Amino acid sequence: MSTPEPARSRAVLSTEDFKLIRKALEHYLPTIEDGEESKKFARLYHRLGTAAKL
Repeated sequence: MSTPEPARSRAVLSTEDFKLIRKALEHYLPTIEDGEESKKFARLYHRLGTAAKL
């Protein structure tokens, strides 16, 4: 007896969502450029750009 294959998971965010979030970060980053979290947000911005290209 074989076990059924698990259902394929669906993406939570669409490519368009990544683009919108990245655009929002683009406007937010200048307001925190000297803050502690600015590097984290900058890295997130770049990761979202990579994800949007997939």
